[in-house]
Amino acid sequence: MAATIAVHIPEALFHQLKRAADLTHRSVEDLAVTSLEAALPVMQDLPLDVAPDLAAMHLFSDKALWAATVPSLSSTEEYRRNQLNTAAGERDATLAEETEQQSVIAAYHRSVLRRAKALAILAQRGHSISGLNKPQLSDHGRI
Repeated sequence: MAATIAVHIPEALFHQLKRAADLTHRSVEDLAVTSLEAALPVMQDLPLDVAPDLAAMHLFSDKALWAATVPSLSSTEEYRRNQLNTAAGERDATLAEETEQQSVIAAYHRSVLRRAKALAILAQRGHSISGLNKPQLSDHGRI
């Protein structure tokens, strides 16, 4: 179901929207909807500890967004994640290892979500993100 609304926007912004729509071979309406979807936070299915941070990211400066594209796991955490993943593939993990692995995986997922949101906003703002922050495979073929 779709709703129709009338929105008054400054003429300069309309021309910018029209120019972007023409360049992407899309309608102004489609581009406006896509822009709104990208700008507004989607809170469904996000962990409660990360949702507010992701929602606020559209207010970040470009410099802060670029900083948010850097993985937040330390090299020690990344090494331990790889150790736990390898061990889980070779033998049954202990309860302590399973608990630690779930914690490290949750931190990894938060980092990926934060980086993806920052990159999406930067792309929306016109920055080129092609080729940036491609995932690196570990020695064991896992990300």
